[in-house]
Amino acid sequence: MSSLAREKERGNAPAEFVMVSAMVLMLFLGVLQIAFAMFTKNVVQDAASQGARYGAMLDRTPGDGEERTRELLYSVLPESYSTSVTSSVTQWQGADAVEIRVAAPIPVIGPFGLGGTWEVTGHAVLQGD
Repeated sequence: MSSLAREKERGNAPAEFVMVSAMVLMLFLGVLQIAFAMFTKNVVQDAASQGARYGAMLDRTPGDGEERTRELLYSVLPESYSTSVTSSVTQWQGADAVEIRVAAPIPVIGPFGLGGTWEVTGHAVLQGD
């Protein structure tokens, strides 16, 4: 390679490093955000299921299950993550069951949602005497 060609290539490495670093950083942040969203969805699903099981116990009410769901959600997620938790008794697969319904925003930027919501339900058959 001639000295003129080498002179033209001089200084490309820092520019390439900056461009590639920016792309790798954006890719890393995207993967991190998807992982946080999936973690949040798993927490919401588990809290709804556990709350329904708790509310279906013989000495508990659906309201107790609703309260337990909130405890589980906010023991892991930040308090600013706004969710709606409701409970009811319904028919589920031919039996009376406690249903816990959780509506939570889909986290788009960290724990903050921008529009869509996840609606998750948990069911547990009521225990009888």
